[in-house]
Amino acid sequence: MKEDLLLEEVIKDFKWLHENPELAYQEYKTTEYIKEQLKKENVTIIDVPLETGLVAQVKGSQDGPVIALRCDIDALPIEEESGLSYSSKKPGLMHACGHDFHTAVMLGVAKVLNLHKEELKGTVKIIFQPAEEAPGGAYKIIETPVLDDVKLIWGIHTAPGIPVGTFAISEGAVMAAVDRFEIRVHGTGTHAAHPEEGIDPIVVMSAIVQSVQTIVSRNMNPFHSTLVSITRIESGNTWNVIPEKGFMEGTVRTLDALDRKQIQTRLSDLVNGIARSYGAEAELTWYAGPPAVYNEAPLCEFAREVAVKLGAKVSEVEKSLGGEDFSLYQETIPGAYLKIGTGGVHPIHHPAFIADPEALVPTVKYIVELAKESLNRYK
Repeated sequence: MKEDLLLEEVIKDFKWLHENPELAYQEYKTTEYIKEQLKKENVTIIDVPLETGLVAQVKGSQDGPVIALRCDIDALPIEEESGLSYSSKKPGLMHACGHDFHTAVMLGVAKVLNLHKEELKGTVKIIFQPAEEAPGGAYKIIETPVLDDVKLIWGIHTAPGIPVGTFAISEGAVMAAVDRFEIRVHGTGTHAAHPEEGIDPIVVMSAIVQSVQTIVSRNMNPFHSTLVSITRIESGNTWNVIPEKGFMEGTVRTLDALDRKQIQTRLSDLVNGIARSYGAEAELTWYAGPPAVYNEAPLCEFAREVAVKLGAKVSEVEKSLGGEDFSLYQETIPGAYLKIGTGGVHPIHHPAFIADPEALVPTVKYIVELAKESLNRYK
């Protein structure tokens, strides 16, 4: 059967993609490969102004709603240590987050849906999004008119540690809002032998590092998952001089919008208050990233129903303080983010991460059915 041949191609696509990873906004060969595979099966590619990534479309023979399926196509700057026969051919680059799996699945879904488009009661748009790891590649899609008529969007992600054939679906916040901050401290430089003549920014930063840890432990609801981490500190360039200034940066992760705002306010108060107490000055710069990924309960229940109908196992999603710019779509379009069991023992972003290809075909079948049923249910 033609469908069986298309499903066999999914594994071939996955291995090619894994061997040829490309970083965010550099996914040129990946994009061309996706185009070639879609064109071979006469799947329509929508003309949208994207340098990398693309949007395919399968229009049914009957009128109906427009839904979207989204995957991401970029890789990470990680040296692969998986030992796979189809390991990355590019030194220092690896699909360590499963985006090759996502892309191969959606290629298969597009081809199978196109094969059965006479049965579809509406239109399915398949988004091959660039630069999720940047993050913010979702903005490249949102800036185009391709989503203007979309009523519903589904996203997927590999889930190492969950058995192949299991789909993890949970309502509520399942991925965190991701924010970045920078702190610049301005003191007064002096000779290390005469600290009383200066204001040491390193001492100020040390106090800030210690104090910001109390935001989570003393200012936030202990039943809420929140995180504040300072991940880089720079100051000075020699052993016998107290420097004039210092720099540090870090990240804040939250699942609740009010927590997100409270941490930003509290961090600003601490940074500026501590700097003033030492006679220094400080500047906090906040870079807001994607909000939390939030799944509405009715969509989750529907996704579970489709999985059970196919005889698949369903489990709960383990909430994560990792981020995902799929949430940017959810700001204007109802949607849900589903985790796909891909086995393995190593987490995503690990150099030995493996997504078991045995999960590919079951996932394609599930997403195809989910798309079909969505057109019938969400008119």
